[in-house]
Order: sequence, then C-alpha cells, then structure tokens
Amino acid sequence: MSFKIEALDRLVEHLSRLPGLGEKTAQRLAFHILKTKEDFVSQLSQSLMDVKSQVHDCPICFNYTDGELCSVCSDSNRDEHLLCVVEDASDILRIESAMSFKGRYHVLQGVLSPLDGMGPDQIRLEELLNRVESEGVTEVVLALDADLEGDATSLYLTKIIKSRVLHTKVSRIAQGVPIGGNLEYVDYRTLSRALENRVEL
Repeated sequence: MSFKIEALDRLVEHLSRLPGLGEKTAQRLAFHILKTKEDFVSQLSQSLMDVKSQVHDCPICFNYTDGELCSVCSDSNRDEHLLCVVEDASDILRIESAMSFKGRYHVLQGVLSPLDGMGPDQIRLEELLNRVESEGVTEVVLALDADLEGDATSLYLTKIIKSRVLHTKVSRIAQGVPIGGNLEYVDYRTLSRALENRVEL
C-alpha cells in the first residue's frame, strides 16, 4: 500500500536540502509542522519571507544586517586597526561568543577551492585589500578553517597582503583549533585561547 501525499513530499524534499538535515529528520519536521496550529505555520512562513527580504550584506564587511551597516561596523568602540577575516558571516557569531576580539571583521564569502570553481575573483579579496590599505589596518587576523582550503587561502592572503601593504601584520588563530576542524564545532573557550595565542605568518 503506497503512502504518497504530494504536498507533504514536496515539504520533505525542501527541508532535506537544508544543511545537516537528512530525509528522516526532514520527515519528522514535516509531520511536526502538520500537527502545529495554523498561526505558527503562518508565522514561520512570514519569518522565512522576512529574512530573505530584509537581511542583506553589510556594504563594508559583508556580514549580515537588516540596517544600513552591521552592528560591528556601526560600533565606534571597535578597534578599526584590527581586522579579522572569516569565511562566512556565521563565523562572526562564533568568534563573538568568545568575547575576546574587539576589532572589526571582513567576510570573504568563501575560500579558495579550484575544484569548486572558487578562485580569487569569487571571494571578497579585492574589497579586503582596499580596506587594509584605506582604513589603516595594522593587523589582519585570519580566522579560517584549519583544512586544505583554509590553509591555501591563508597562505594566499598572507602573500598578497604583505606584498601590497608592507607595514601590516598578518596572523592566524592557532592554539586550540584542530587540524581539519571547522569553526562551527569549536567551543567559545577554545576560540578565545586561539585568538589570544595567534601567531604571525
């Protein structure tokens, strides 16, 4: 006996496309949504539409914001001479949870990965170099994943920055972040120690 409901199957298919959700988890979520009240489903649907229509890239650092600038770029208490480079905007939340970094951020929106078609022109490299040159940045902290792509990107950025801006120090978060690890799975204490003990490249 077949159990096929097209609307439910479509919902499961769309949910299973979300990162970290397999088909079984997507099915559980779909059945949960079916059991909830209609006003919750309406609110969830409106929240999804709102986040797509209201949240956009900060024009300075490419963090997410719903205002003209993100909360970091608009904070005058931040050290404008200290710039932390991350792959994704979500990495900023993880670093901020460590409460150790008081500078500003730059989101690359990717890392170098030739096999995936990600070269220097596909990441926010030129914008980074312009900021380092124009904003008087004295140190660039590279907070990229300790994997092959993160290592390659860090080496490339170090070479480019040091060749164009001679007096800027380039460092990378070090102790506490395991080789092959992702920032997504590093706890705030480990991140705090890694930022405090960064090393110059």
